[in-house]
Amino acid sequence: MSQQLGRGIKSTRVADIVQSDIRAMTQRSLELGGINLGQGVCDTPPPQPVIDNLLPAVQAGYNSYTRFDGIERLRLALAGKMKRDYDLHVNPETEIVVTLGTTGAFASTITALCNPGDRILMFEPYYGYHWNTSLIAGLEPDLVPTNPEDFSLNIDALEAKAKGARAIVVNTPANPSGHVFSLQEMQAIADICQRHDLLCITDEIYEYFVYDGLSHISMAKQPGMWERTVTISGYSKTFSITGWRIGYLAAPPQLTAPIGIVNDLYYACAPAPLQYAVAAAIESLGPEFYSNIASEYQAKRDRFCQLLQDVGLPPHIPSGAYYVLTDVSSIGCKNAREAAMLLLEDAGVTGVPGSAFFQDQRGESLVRFCFAKDDETLALADERLRQWAEKR
Repeated sequence: MSQQLGRGIKSTRVADIVQSDIRAMTQRSLELGGINLGQGVCDTPPPQPVIDNLLPAVQAGYNSYTRFDGIERLRLALAGKMKRDYDLHVNPETEIVVTLGTTGAFASTITALCNPGDRILMFEPYYGYHWNTSLIAGLEPDLVPTNPEDFSLNIDALEAKAKGARAIVVNTPANPSGHVFSLQEMQAIADICQRHDLLCITDEIYEYFVYDGLSHISMAKQPGMWERTVTISGYSKTFSITGWRIGYLAAPPQLTAPIGIVNDLYYACAPAPLQYAVAAAIESLGPEFYSNIASEYQAKRDRFCQLLQDVGLPPHIPSGAYYVLTDVSSIGCKNAREAAMLLLEDAGVTGVPGSAFFQDQRGESLVRFCFAKDDETLALADERLRQWAEKR
């Protein structure tokens, strides 16, 4: 009979990390046949140029390792995109690293630029991947509360936390709140970063999902911020290819050089043929494609938020991304997890407990839903929630 490992199974890095509520609710949804509006798996179809260019890339033999920071064609396309959208002049040879999704970009960045024990600031509500990856890297995540009514920047709260921190994570448009940081908010964050010598790591994966005539603001474009900003984004959401894992980061060479080393060690490279297909799609899709995303998803948002209002679950209407935090206090459950399970079991619709995005009690009256679904799925969710509301 073999003996168990004497020192235990888990490393200390993961000892306190458990499966996320997002994954747990997805599994339970599968078991119960629920409509999964919990996990941000966009089920709308990818744009045709993405599909059309995949098989040709495979057939052309693009099936080997690429350069660690991505193929030249994709880096050139990304540099062109950043110039077109944000007037950022990025050198595709030294200032872009293609990564295994934005998650790979974030992990490589904090590993390369932060030391164990460094404090890293993130806004609450936060995205769990930022929190847990920081813990595994040995960092000390420190939450900055936002204004409770609209999840906007609380400058005083940020100022109080900034001294002595190494870095700050700015996720805009934000998951899960849907807040889109304004120019004034970004300028305030930039001022604090420069006065306290903070590295700024942005997560801009939802950059094209912005509503109500608002615009996505690039932190790297703010005066004095290019030198201290790592801009992270990708095409999982924009092209509805979450499983392809094509992300990237842009930063000055003194930052991309160490990040590239870690990216090479962790991941070697992003999938070769997928890089070619994404590059071809970026080259061929014009500005109207991206403006249509905002229009299409604003309509989905309006439809779903009206549904939530109608069934007695008032939403915090998001300005960006494709999630909505809704108030479930009327259900009468003792916490958010219990409320999410009730909605799954009684209504057949899956959300994520708001407590997954907060460290205090603010999230216990909230559930997050994802509305990045096709019309048929949203219609079925509408039917189920209205039937549930009628029976209450």
